[in-house]
Amino acid sequence: MITLWVALLTTIFIETSVHATDKIRISTPGDASQFTMHLAQKRGFLKEEGFDAEVITISGPVANVALSNGDIDYFSGFGSALRSILQGLPLRIVACYRPTPHFLLQSRPEFKSVKDLKGKAIGITTFGSGSELVGRMMVKHFGLDPDKDVKWVAAGSGEGRFIRMRQGLLDATVSTVPNDYLGRKMGFPVIVRSEELFTYPVSGLTAHVKKIKEKPDEVKRVIRAGIKANRYMRSNRDGTIPVLMSTYRIDKEVATAAYDSFIKGFNLDGSMPEDGFRRLLDDTKRLMKIDREVALSEVSDLSILREAQRELGIK
Repeated sequence: MITLWVALLTTIFIETSVHATDKIRISTPGDASQFTMHLAQKRGFLKEEGFDAEVITISGPVANVALSNGDIDYFSGFGSALRSILQGLPLRIVACYRPTPHFLLQSRPEFKSVKDLKGKAIGITTFGSGSELVGRMMVKHFGLDPDKDVKWVAAGSGEGRFIRMRQGLLDATVSTVPNDYLGRKMGFPVIVRSEELFTYPVSGLTAHVKKIKEKPDEVKRVIRAGIKANRYMRSNRDGTIPVLMSTYRIDKEVATAAYDSFIKGFNLDGSMPEDGFRRLLDDTKRLMKIDREVALSEVSDLSILREAQRELGIK
């Protein structure tokens, strides 16, 4: 009997030790909508789930190739991940942490509403970017034809677009957090926030299909860490702001403004909004000139997420 207990305790100790030394690499793009995994690392939720995690900033196609090659284990971006999946990379989206976009329309002060921008020039980063896609949806929401009623201008960085607005070269811009704070300081009010209008998932978790098949428990623990981070973020302003400061190298004033501007867009359960996901998928297909029907199951696998939610008492 004693031998049996020793064997059992040894097994538990070994399993715990393995989890305690699980090394993973998570990549995120550099913008604040991808904050979940940075917080999960710096506030100990990944460690709590048994990981020695490295969270690094790699964006776009490079991250997805690294993910498909096994150089990283998870990626938090959605737009580029979806494009890579449709191009044939063996990846799947497994959770969503920000179901709403973090874009805002800021205008010169003489414009009071989106409808006032009819016939005006709106600045975006580049054509085909998230700022253009979401900007088009925002103006369409208010009855404007995004192809005819406004002029889209690819104008580079956020600060550069605000300078052009000050010079009268642009009437409005599609901005992001925390750049919106700079715009407000320059006198350009926010006239609408996209997160108040529709869902359009921008961040979560993407994994290799091999990882999903062979290490579902690992995937589940990473998903749980992200959910815990979002819950902490939504309920603990004072504990979150210092992490924003260190992650994005911004001062307390900017970090506080960023938190207050974007916090409501992070969910509490990792769920994927089907309507918004379909909207993102359709936009991605249009940009890639893909005509065939694509089922959501071809680009995502939410079965492990549902298990993680049940274990956390969510559903």
